[in-house]
Amino acid sequence: MLDARGEIRLFSDADLSTPIEELDLLEKPLRDGFHVTFGSRAMKESRLLVRQPWYREMMGRTFNLMVQILHLPGIRDTQCGFKLFTAEAARRVFPLQTMKGFCFDVEILAIARRLGFKLKEVPVRWIDSPQSKVSPVRDAAKMFWDLIKLKFKKL
Repeated sequence: MLDARGEIRLFSDADLSTPIEELDLLEKPLRDGFHVTFGSRAMKESRLLVRQPWYREMMGRTFNLMVQILHLPGIRDTQCGFKLFTAEAARRVFPLQTMKGFCFDVEILAIARRLGFKLKEVPVRWIDSPQSKVSPVRDAAKMFWDLIKLKFKKL
């Protein structure tokens, strides 16, 4: 994202869990004045074609509750890896991003909100990838710790 040059800048999970055809859904809010739009699996209009195993869904819901309490009230799904930025938002947000693990999504959205950018969560089509690398035990503890560190991070 630091080297991107377009007027809009997308990042997507490599496994394309959110199909690239969903890009149109994220572009419209940018034209309406939003600076950052991102896919959501948690909205009632979202279409989960292949769901995660139950324990992963529960882990995600618990994590997202903590995210809402600590950082981003009102945002239902920070972890969908399909996010679109205006060039200005990308130029200002990504140089401040430091986290390397699964919490980097929370960090970039929190930075964007703190900088005053308008964020829009958009329901998308999503397909679970069975090759996911998330460990419910090992990664859950690290993700929680990263949320705490982010709470005290200065911009």
